[in-house]
Amino acid sequence: MFAVAQFASAFLSSASSPFFALGSAIIDLTPPWLKDFAIATFGTNDKLALFVSIGIVATLLAALIGVLAKRSFAWACTVIVALAVVLGSAVAARASTGALDIVPTVLGAIAGIGILRWLTNLAGAAAPGSPAGASSNNAPAAGTSRRNFLLGSAASLAAAALATGVSTSLSATRNMAAAARKALRLPAARTKVKDLPQGVQIDEPGMPRFITPNPDFYRIDTALSVPQIDPSQWSLRIHGMVENEFTLNFDELMAEELVETYLTLTCVSNPVGGDLIGNAKWLGYPLRKLLERAAPQAGADMVLSTSHDGFSASTPLEVLTDDRMALLAVGMNGEPLPFEHGFPVRMVVPGLYGYVSATKWVVDLEVTRFQDKTAYWTTRGWSERGPIKMSSRIDTPRSFAKVPSGEVVLGGTAWAQTRGISRVQVQIDDGPWEDAQLAEEATLDTWRQWRHVWSGARPGMHTGRVRAYDASGELQTSDRANPVPNGASGWHQVQFSVE
Repeated sequence: MFAVAQFASAFLSSASSPFFALGSAIIDLTPPWLKDFAIATFGTNDKLALFVSIGIVATLLAALIGVLAKRSFAWACTVIVALAVVLGSAVAARASTGALDIVPTVLGAIAGIGILRWLTNLAGAAAPGSPAGASSNNAPAAGTSRRNFLLGSAASLAAAALATGVSTSLSATRNMAAAARKALRLPAARTKVKDLPQGVQIDEPGMPRFITPNPDFYRIDTALSVPQIDPSQWSLRIHGMVENEFTLNFDELMAEELVETYLTLTCVSNPVGGDLIGNAKWLGYPLRKLLERAAPQAGADMVLSTSHDGFSASTPLEVLTDDRMALLAVGMNGEPLPFEHGFPVRMVVPGLYGYVSATKWVVDLEVTRFQDKTAYWTTRGWSERGPIKMSSRIDTPRSFAKVPSGEVVLGGTAWAQTRGISRVQVQIDDGPWEDAQLAEEATLDTWRQWRHVWSGARPGMHTGRVRAYDASGELQTSDRANPVPNGASGWHQVQFSVE
């Protein structure tokens, strides 16, 4: 059922796949505490964990339907039809689907019922007491019937796997967006970012790259099926409480005076010491200029951005209209945005967690008020405004690492977007706090690396802690807080053994 529907969806849109639609519906209906648990437990593998869970449940449900069909084929068909209704409803509920997108689900249900009828007949012929095995004289026929059932089951599985594989190949072949991205040549920035100063990178084993490679950049979003948008079909609508509503297409955006900036993005779900953070060079158009053209009306205080797949984020208007480098981004580390990171266009905003600012595949900007509109995550218990909290972490040594005695080098990163990091301190066990050596600073909007040498390390288990100060001298809070509702806080610590 799923395989045929997946095959049929290759001729429409990825949003028509009932498998992906069901997963998206589960995400939408999952309570916030369970979402937080999934992200904290599985990190960027949370979607894979969901797919595996759906597969396990589908397998169990298929087995139950098979058992039910032996007793009442009509009731088994009723369950399949009910499942198709649920899947069809999930497809219809997606933001980017139309009436034709229900067709794969219908075809999948028909195929499911047909295969169930066939396998049920084969199973009935192979069962003890069936006409094929009613007497010992028919033993060879009974053996043949059992063999036919096993071969039929294997053929069904093989056909399902083949249909899924072919659908993947067809989707790739018919994907105009992939061809368009490959052919796209980004224009040169009218305002180029300054070259990175020497010394922004601390070269120690275990330290992250100052610029996070695109394949390694963290991904947390609600899209199970990554939107594949042809830039020629993309447009951005700017409307709401503005004097001038207008729509911008991709060619018009690329013709604007694009700028470059280095910016560190952080997920609000990132725990203390977590890795849901990355730093990149972005190319895009300042959102403040776009909003200047729209001319927000008095009383507006929020911009509700909406993605192609229906996700929404609420960004304070003042953040998008001040002098920070909030961009409508088209490039990431010198290439067009990867599909997973929002191709063809996304938002990147300094100083705010991604859930209220970094909308991928953005297609709509509505200037409005916080009291009038709510975004995806704010309806699920998260704060409506998400300023990034100052934080620091130890990247090396890792927790429970074993290091040689004598001289131990600790290294890590610290960040306080829009404010900058002025000082980092390290504490070993319950000893004094000592200043770490800071790498050069690229911009106030990026993380900053640090290094500390502990001489005379003695054998045994030890604890290292880190804390940071921003450019104004404010100390990072030691108060422990979970990510919900507005980001984690506290001093990161690791335990390691000296041998």
